Amino acid sequence: MRKADQPFCFTGSSELREILGKEAEDEKRLVELLEEVPLGSIYYHTHTYFLRHSHVEQLYPNDFAQWVAMEVRDHVLAERLAVVDPFELQGLEPLREELISVIDDHLSRTPIVPRVIFGKTFNFNQSRILEVPTGLEVWTLQEFRSALSEVDVSAIYYHMFEARYRLGRQESDFSAWIEESLEMPELAAKFRAINPYRGSLERHRSALLTVCDEYLVKGSD
Repeated sequence: MRKADQPFCFTGSSELREILGKEAEDEKRLVELLEEVPLGSIYYHTHTYFLRHSHVEQLYPNDFAQWVAMEVRDHVLAERLAVVDPFELQGLEPLREELISVIDDHLSRTPIVPRVIFGKTFNFNQSRILEVPTGLEVWTLQEFRSALSEVDVSAIYYHMFEARYRLGRQESDFSAWIEESLEMPELAAKFRAINPYRGSLERHRSALLTVCDEYLVKGSD
C-alpha cells in the first residue's frame, strides 16, 4: 500500500454568523444590495449555503435562488440564479457580477418588479468559518477512505469548499494531497471532476468514497 510523504489531517468547521442589517423586499432592492454588500456576504449566501444544508439536496442551491423561488414566487429568475455555478467563475467578485447581471437582465424583461407579498424579506448575512480539529490523520488511500466515511460532514465542506476560497486555487485539499503526497494524479483528476456545486455534502462524500473504492479494488487486482 502506497504511503504519502506527509499525512492528511482532516479538519472540521463551524460557522459564526453576522447579520448585516440589510434586507430586500423586492428583486430591485436585492440587486442594489448585491452591489454594496461585502464579498463575505456573497460567499455566505452561495458557498456556506451547503454547510447549512449538508444532508438534503436543495432544488435551488443558493440563498438568492431559494428566496426568489419561495418568497417572491418568481420561478423564472430562481431557475436562472440556480444555474450560476460559483466554481466556474474566478473568484467572488466575478460571482457577484454574474448574479447582478442575471437579475438586471431579468428585470429589464419584467414590466413590474417582483416582490414579496406574503413571504419573508431577504436578509443579508456573512459569516466566519472556524477550524475544528478532528484528530484524524491518514497516510494511505485506505486510511483516507476509512476516515472519509466517518468524519463529520463539516470536514467535507472545509476541504472541498473552504479550501478553494482559503488557498485561491481551483481544487480541493483532497485532490491536492492525493496528487502531491500520494503521487496518484489519475485519482486526483477524478476527485477534481466532482463539482462541489452539484449536490449535498453527503452526496459528495458518497461520490468520493466511490472513486476511492474503484481505485482500491483496482490496486488489489
